[in-house]
Amino acid sequence: MANYRIGIDVGGTHTDGVILDEAYNVIAETKVPTSEDVSSGIYQALHEIVTTSSVPVENINYAMLGTTHCTNAIVERKRLNNIAVIRIGAPATLAIKPLLGVPEDLKDILGKHVYIVRGGHEFDGREITELDETDIYRIANEVKGKVDSIAVTSVFSPVTDGHEQRTAEILQEVLGDEVAISLSSEIGNVGLLERENATILNASIVNVARTTANGFVNALKKEGIDAKVFFGQNDGTLMSVEYTVRYPILTIACGPTNSLRGASYLTNKSNALVIDVGGTTSDVGVLTNSFPRQSSLAVEIGGVRTNFRMPDIMSVGLGGGTIIHVNEDQTFQVGPDSVGYRLTEKALIFGGDTLTTTDIVVALGKADLGDPSKVAHLDKDLLESVYAKMVSMVEEALDKMKTSADPIPVILVGGGSILLPDKLKGASEVICPNNFGVANAIGSAISQVSAQIEKIFSFDELGRDKTIEKAKNMAKEEAILAGADPDDLVIVDLEDVPLAYLPGNATRIRVKAAGSLKKTTVV
Repeated sequence: MANYRIGIDVGGTHTDGVILDEAYNVIAETKVPTSEDVSSGIYQALHEIVTTSSVPVENINYAMLGTTHCTNAIVERKRLNNIAVIRIGAPATLAIKPLLGVPEDLKDILGKHVYIVRGGHEFDGREITELDETDIYRIANEVKGKVDSIAVTSVFSPVTDGHEQRTAEILQEVLGDEVAISLSSEIGNVGLLERENATILNASIVNVARTTANGFVNALKKEGIDAKVFFGQNDGTLMSVEYTVRYPILTIACGPTNSLRGASYLTNKSNALVIDVGGTTSDVGVLTNSFPRQSSLAVEIGGVRTNFRMPDIMSVGLGGGTIIHVNEDQTFQVGPDSVGYRLTEKALIFGGDTLTTTDIVVALGKADLGDPSKVAHLDKDLLESVYAKMVSMVEEALDKMKTSADPIPVILVGGGSILLPDKLKGASEVICPNNFGVANAIGSAISQVSAQIEKIFSFDELGRDKTIEKAKNMAKEEAILAGADPDDLVIVDLEDVPLAYLPGNATRIRVKAAGSLKKTTVV
């Protein structure tokens, strides 16, 4: 019996959907406007691909979703959990309170139950002071019925996570399994405040992730599909629903990442620069061994500085719906605002009243879309100047993302790819593959499952080889938890950095394991 899989990716402008067969050929594809509530756009895309593909629904075994729900919740400050914040670090960290540097409006929502308790470890794993378990019991009873999610952060927990684990045990004992607990040692890297922020954000979007997951599962059921559901995470791989609800923060920025994975698959290139041109922005990223290059900097999400892993993506305010502002003296500005998903009603070529980048390429004869007669009156010199500016914006981003002056292959994907020419400065070649418009949905459908661990180990205990082996096994175990097939796991990334300032021959090891989806039994 044939196996099919569905991939859906929610962007700021469009929600894209595809159905792929076992050989990853595209059987059906669609692009619908992203709805304000996001979910109805997903339902529509799902319904369209199922209807047009004529694939028997019982043959669809997997469904993957790349979503912006969690990012939007943080940015819009909506639908966030009622959370408690527990920092284990008194008396050492009392000078700087949790939520430092978090915007006031978000602090008002997330800062209602904030506690600092005695405990934590030194950078070499020694206890600063014993964990105050009595205080944890008191806090657990105090927040009972008031919160549905708790963020726990302990000093240097990536080195030693014992105090966080014990705190989680006490919280579960008092509050039961209904309250979600986020532990910083499982989310961020060394660096207390940024790791704490990432953990707080993770705790705040658990409900959003759960609602999105349930909504997607229900949408599939409505179409009669009983498939294994996975979510895209921001390193270009997938995770199970249970894993998503535990670490929803890992879905942030999975859209551009899916596009990179899709671009790699469609062109068979594993090292290239990818430009994903959407309706609002162009996202520029780098493929290294078929996966997105990771950012080494602290990342801001909704104004909050965090340090969990993110793809290295540069966004440029140029998309298919970007508005061109023309002044009376014929000077102009490209964006940064966009008509977004209302392109088909706002752009001149569709009978609207707003000059967009799409109108520019149609007026210049570079794309065949809408009604060209509606832009025939535009001044050719102005059009050429605007187009040159659009191209230079992308070339500048391309130059910034390259690690050397040598030309590099550039892959164009996304519905807005029609905006760009087939030659770009700094590119050895410009490739626009088949199905480029839905590369993000394809990326989400073809992805593997992965997990990454990043911890500080002491080589003195087991020696270098055994310690690295231990780290690899930890990453593999996490990947299996996330839904990977145990028989098909490979280590795709390994980095170890000696930490000269720590005793015990300490080294920070980062390992990522990836594998294909766990096989489902087909009846």
